[in-house]
Amino acid sequence: MAVSWGSVTYEDVTVIFTQEEWALLNPSQKKLYRDVMCENFRNFLSIEKIQEHSTKEQHNLPGSKQRNTAVKISEGKESQNGHKSKEYEVYNKLFTYCNHLDQHERTHSGQKPYECKLCSKTFSHSSSLRTHERIHSGKKPYECKLCSKTFGHSSSLRTHERIHSGEKPYECNLCSITFRQSGTLRLHKRIHSGEKPYVCKLCSKTFSRSSSLRRHERTHCGEKPYKCKQCSKTFNRSSHLQTHKRIHSGEKPYECKLCSKTFSHSSSLQRHERIHSGEKPYECKLCSKTFRDSSSLRTHERIHSGEKPIECKQCSKTFSCSRSLRRHKRTHSGEKPYECKLCSKTFRQSSNLQEHERTHSGAKSYECKQCCKTFSSHSLRKHE
Repeated sequence: MAVSWGSVTYEDVTVIFTQEEWALLNPSQKKLYRDVMCENFRNFLSIEKIQEHSTKEQHNLPGSKQRNTAVKISEGKESQNGHKSKEYEVYNKLFTYCNHLDQHERTHSGQKPYECKLCSKTFSHSSSLRTHERIHSGKKPYECKLCSKTFGHSSSLRTHERIHSGEKPYECNLCSITFRQSGTLRLHKRIHSGEKPYVCKLCSKTFSRSSSLRRHERTHCGEKPYKCKQCSKTFNRSSHLQTHKRIHSGEKPYECKLCSKTFSHSSSLQRHERIHSGEKPYECKLCSKTFRDSSSLRTHERIHSGEKPIECKQCSKTFSCSRSLRRHKRTHSGEKPYECKLCSKTFRQSSNLQEHERTHSGAKSYECKQCCKTFSSHSLRKHE
C-alpha cells in the first residue's frame, strides 16, 4: 500500500506466509514472527501519530500551507470501486492476526489475565469478562424483535431467534436429525458413540451429560431442590415437579387414541396402550411370565426371592408389594370399601366381593378335580 517512510514502505518490512509455509514453522519460529510483525506494526502506528500531530501543527501556523511531511502513513488509495487497496487489506489483516494470535495462545498456556472483581473468576479474553459481568449486573442488552425477550449474549439471541424461524442448521451426519444449537448436536452424537464422559465419584456410574450427573448425585445426598408450593412435596428433578403439579390441576394432556382415556403421565399412557395391543415386553427370567410394565415385573420377582421390603408401621408385618400393604391396613382401620350392590354387604378386598356376588347369581366356577362337582370357592375347600 502507499504506506511509506522515505523510500521504505510497510510491505518492505512485512512477510506474509502461505498456510503451507506457516505449517512448516515450529512454535518458537511462529512466536518470533509474531513478535517482530507486531513490533513493526506498533512502530508504524507511532509514526502515523507523529504525522497526524505534525499536520495539525501546520494548520495552526499563520500563513502556512498544507504540505506532505517527510514521514507519511496512508491507509491506501481509493480504488475505482470505492474499496481500499489490497495493500491496506494486508496491513489490516496483519493487525487482526497479531491480536487474535495473542488471544489464541492463551488457550495453550492457560493464561487468564482478566479477573472479575465481584467473584474473582478469571478469563483469557477481555470480551469474555465483559460478557460474564452481565451475570452480576443483570444486564441483557440483546432483545428479540419478535417477542421482546432479552439476553446477555448475542449468541443466545441468535439461538433463540431460531425458535421463531424454525431454523435447525446443525445436522447429525449419522441419523440426519437437525438441531438449533451446535452444543445440542455434540450431546446427541454421544448416543451414537456411546461416550459418557461424566463419572459419579461415589458409584462410578457414567453419564453423557453433566446435567444428568448432577441429577444422579442427588440420589446419594438425598437433595430434593424442587418444591411443590401447594403441598410442599419435594422432588430431585424439575420435570418430576411439573408432572406432580397435574395432581393439583387435574390436567391430563395424554390421550389414548383408541378409547379416549386421558392420563397425566406419558408413561401411564404407554402402559395403558399395552392393554389394547396385548403387549407384555417385561419377562421374568425365572418362570418366563410376562408383564406390561417394569414395576409389575419387579413386584413379581419378589415371589421368587422372598423379599418383602414394605412394612406395616402398626404391626411390623412385611409385604412384597404396596397393594398387599394397603389391603392389610384395612384390618387395623376396619375399612371395607367394596360393597355388594344387591345386599349392601361390605368387604375389605375386591376378590371377597366377587366371591360373595356368586351367592346371588348362583355361579359355581370352582370344580372338584376328583368328582367334577362345582362349588363356590369357600364351599369347594370344605368339600375337598
